[in-house]
Amino acid sequence: MTWRLRRATPGDSPALSLVASAAFLDAYASVLNGADIIGHCARNNSHAVFETWLSDPQTVVTLAEYEPGHAPIGYTVLTSPDFPIDTDAADIELRRIYTLKQFHGGGVGQGLLREACDDARAGGHTRMLLGVWAKNSRARRFYERAGFEVVGSRSFAVGDTLYEDPVYALRL
Repeated sequence: MTWRLRRATPGDSPALSLVASAAFLDAYASVLNGADIIGHCARNNSHAVFETWLSDPQTVVTLAEYEPGHAPIGYTVLTSPDFPIDTDAADIELRRIYTLKQFHGGGVGQGLLREACDDARAGGHTRMLLGVWAKNSRARRFYERAGFEVVGSRSFAVGDTLYEDPVYALRL
């Protein structure tokens, strides 16, 4: 399997929106209500959401593409932290890191995380934060193997259901 990573540009919002919704559906179709998934994706994975991130100089979006053909298969979003824990200017949030399930185990997720850490360091950040669904044991193991540790929790709503998710941190 051949893939590449590149910095996303404003023209990439349709590809990012597509892979974001596909990955969210793929990850949560067996555990969340279908209407909640659709509503969540419409609000959080729209072209407009990605266009806002892509136009923000403080946000870094990286796109993973399958080679050949450049089909979107994953992405990350690094942005200002939004957590109910103490943060400072040295912190950055890995708001999103998703890879389509068929590409799990092929190094794409590790490549995206490595690139995000490099981008965070280049921006002068010394701590990366992320939130993850408490029952997503595969993702939690991935982050823990990379050195992330739980430093708090946050409430996260999908539809009418409120989840209490751990917040992880990694010293860069």
